Amino acid sequence: MEFSLLQDPNVTQALLSGLKFTAIATILSIIGGILIGTPLAMMRLSNNVVASNFAKIYVDFFRGVPLIQVIFIFYFLLPKYFEFQSDTYWGPLFSTVVTFAIFEAAFFSEIVRSGIQSVSKGQVNAGYALGFTYGQTMSNVVLPQAFRNMLPVLLTQSIVLFQDISLVYVISAPDFLGQANTLANNYGAETKAMFYLIVAIVYFCISFALSRLVKRLHQKIAIIR
Repeated sequence: MEFSLLQDPNVTQALLSGLKFTAIATILSIIGGILIGTPLAMMRLSNNVVASNFAKIYVDFFRGVPLIQVIFIFYFLLPKYFEFQSDTYWGPLFSTVVTFAIFEAAFFSEIVRSGIQSVSKGQVNAGYALGFTYGQTMSNVVLPQAFRNMLPVLLTQSIVLFQDISLVYVISAPDFLGQANTLANNYGAETKAMFYLIVAIVYFCISFALSRLVKRLHQKIAIIR
């Protein structure tokens, strides 16, 4: 294996650039997924039949569709039918964030719903007793407690999302795996094993470190309870 290639600044810069893309896409997708998933969870638990059924259909649909297929739809089909041709507004990063935010919202929604249900109904009744509406009770009373309870699960799902981002290399996105694959093609087939090994090691180290962090956080939350 030509590990001496790692001393080449172009190789190092390309890998770091790919890792930066993956990190940015992951963070933005998590934020987007939670922002979409939280209202979905509230809709699912509401007494409004239309809102509840919409949220249920949304969650069931995206949890039942392969992620790779969703990536293809948002990157290839939607730009074609809605005439999004600009790389600036519909490029790999934008497509990645939109796709994963919408897709992961289904999973974040279920996590948030479980977190909301973990809060005592007495807290909800207390909010109503203070004259709060459903939305005010959720935002001021229930959700702050729910997010504390579900934080370890949210972070665990975020680790899964970080790993799943690697799938965007199939649309030639310049993510960490995509950059490694490009370098392997540029420097010859004999370097593929080295570049893929580097990607695997980095993914493992980051995921392992985050998993340990989640475990410690879960223990602290359990002590607070």
